[in-house]
Amino acid sequence: MENLDFTKSNALLQRALEVIPGGTQTFSKSITQFPRNISPYYVDRGEGATLWDVDGNRYTDYISGLHAILLGYQDPDVNAAVRDQFECGLTFSLPTSLEIEVAEEICRLVPSAEKVRFGKNGSDATAGAVRAARGFTGKDRVAVCGYHGWQDWYIGTTSRNLGVPKDVSNLTDVFQYNDIQSLKDLFAKHPGEYAAVVMEPMNMTDPAPGFLEAVRGLTREQGVVLIFDEMITGFRFDVGGAQAAFGVTPDLTTLGKGVANGYPLSAIAGRADIMDVLAESFFSFTMGSEALSLAAAKAVMKKMTDEPVLEHIHTTGRYLIEQLNQCIARHGISDWLSISGHPTWTFLQFKDAGAYSVWDLRTFFMQETIQRGVLCLGTHNLNYAHTQKDIDGLISVYNVVFDQMKDGIENNTLIDSLRCETLVPLFKVR
Repeated sequence: MENLDFTKSNALLQRALEVIPGGTQTFSKSITQFPRNISPYYVDRGEGATLWDVDGNRYTDYISGLHAILLGYQDPDVNAAVRDQFECGLTFSLPTSLEIEVAEEICRLVPSAEKVRFGKNGSDATAGAVRAARGFTGKDRVAVCGYHGWQDWYIGTTSRNLGVPKDVSNLTDVFQYNDIQSLKDLFAKHPGEYAAVVMEPMNMTDPAPGFLEAVRGLTREQGVVLIFDEMITGFRFDVGGAQAAFGVTPDLTTLGKGVANGYPLSAIAGRADIMDVLAESFFSFTMGSEALSLAAAKAVMKKMTDEPVLEHIHTTGRYLIEQLNQCIARHGISDWLSISGHPTWTFLQFKDAGAYSVWDLRTFFMQETIQRGVLCLGTHNLNYAHTQKDIDGLISVYNVVFDQMKDGIENNTLIDSLRCETLVPLFKVR
């Protein structure tokens, strides 16, 4: 098989590194995640579930813009709504009625939503939700579980905490998913100090029976604001989010990613009395009422209620899980590879194997899948444009790549087959 050409991507990367720290604006799209010299770094265009890079290489995309693409690239209904709004303008000296219409629809769909405020990215929303919780409770400490963005209040708990004051980092504590005792221990260690518990209601594994209910009960008993970070799960697990799917309603919810099919929009939604704090505190953006993203969000939510968007994504995802489990069993590689997660958001779980680390395996996996026209970071972030035919093609690629990996592990030749340096983990949050 002839290797793909990345000449233009590599040249653009060198230009970017001269003027942009890290080469791009998002870690997950950078050299920290895509191996050097054997990866595309710049996209030319996207359509449906397909991307073309600047060198003309074509990929079926299982990253979906880091979950921002819910309907597929260039969805015609979203494009039409944005074009119509573009003719009127996008940023004005006064808000548009779109703010009200989109907020009303979120309140209709999301169980916790009584009032809504908008931001432009997930970190805006989670930071705003924490500020509202602190203002409402008069307390400062926060407990977290999962990934919640780049702001100091959260990122200070990770290894990427350079530049975060220790006094800020010390106000946030981490508890473990599906381990209610770890949260109880934090409450016992710092009694009466917590303003909020911020958590992803699900990521890599299903919630254990009663876990989310126990968190809800404990926070209510302690007078702590429960915030569900539904940046990814919102509008994917259910039209009302994971809270609707699991039947557990938080006090506040943060939303983003697919709500506007790639247009920059996020939201805080929740109890009116807590949300009203944001009218007294300061949560404000010049671009907060930008109309193109609001028009896109309105079109997304309409399509989700008019068409079987989630039914299709969930069916496709269940088919992927079934076929991938069969593939893993057929190759006899379950000692170092498994699949977990929700049908809309599945994870390939690599383990150390033979002489090789998880990161050796992940790097080889990316090298070989990219060469075969699959763009994947080890998760399958499905959207409405993915089809069963796409999944069949993915499994065909996996059959070849997993066979290569098994052979390389058993014969101790995996590293010899790498044409790049092994990736180094950014930081672990799940």
